[in-house]
Amino acid sequence: MDLAALLHSVSYAGTWGQAFLTAEEFIDKAASLGFDGVLLAAKRPHVSILDYGPKERAAMRQRIERTRLTSVAIAGYNNLTADMEHGDVPHLEIQVHYITELARLAHDLGGTLVRVFTGYENLASSYVPQWNLVVRGLKECSRRAADWGVTIGVQNHHDIAVGFEAQYDLIRAVNEPNCKALFDAWAPALHGADLSAGARLLGPITAHTTVANYVKRPRYRYEPTLVNYVPAVPYVQAVGMSEGFIDYPSFWREMWDAGFRGSVAYEMCSPLLAGGSMESLDRHAAGFLEMFDAFRRSVRASATASQARFLADNS
Repeated sequence: MDLAALLHSVSYAGTWGQAFLTAEEFIDKAASLGFDGVLLAAKRPHVSILDYGPKERAAMRQRIERTRLTSVAIAGYNNLTADMEHGDVPHLEIQVHYITELARLAHDLGGTLVRVFTGYENLASSYVPQWNLVVRGLKECSRRAADWGVTIGVQNHHDIAVGFEAQYDLIRAVNEPNCKALFDAWAPALHGADLSAGARLLGPITAHTTVANYVKRPRYRYEPTLVNYVPAVPYVQAVGMSEGFIDYPSFWREMWDAGFRGSVAYEMCSPLLAGGSMESLDRHAAGFLEMFDAFRRSVRASATASQARFLADNS
């Protein structure tokens, strides 16, 4: 059983005014909280490939090993459909080079997984050419990452293939052994999709999933001619793992039953309702670990019971 618990460094990157830690301080924090590993944001102010050369990578790997973290993954920030308005700029080549360098970074830090995105829909092109561009880019990235023993994990975040059925189709279209899904619950949950169906379909081909939980707050716009309010798109507010509307223990169980054996990362990637102090961030991270450890204990107990039944039936 894998199911390593990772902490995403973006949680402590200060991006939304929350408490800030350097990448090195973050590694120590994740270890002190009891996580098995880290998902490192591959951009400033954390682990940018512009700032982490051979010396910096060697020092970071030593720190990771010294703190006894056993799982390392890299979070890339790409958009394969960007700047399609200017065909003279080799944008896809630039993106592929960036992701290939992230694979090298993962290898140098002792990791085997790079998280990538697909692309936001671009008004400069129709849907099918964008889909084909994403498939072509991910295929080349996967082949190049294979030289470093690294898996390219495609997260359901950007517009292209964000629906779980399309994410499944995309991984099949790329058709590379080291290109896997990174199926997260929050996107289909916000879509109103059947999360159980998504878990059953994508569980077997998912290498990793990242989690956070939310509540939906209704929004309204005043319409003075009617002396009334018009409903608007709800605001999504990040809260603790046990406070949101996504039932993660059920999602994890369905993923496990479908064959998922990857890692799980917790992220605080938008402003928390409870605020962004160091104490708040640490409390939310600890809350995730408490919930996830309970799930892992239940999986172990189920496995032990199944083994006992097998031995009894075959004795």
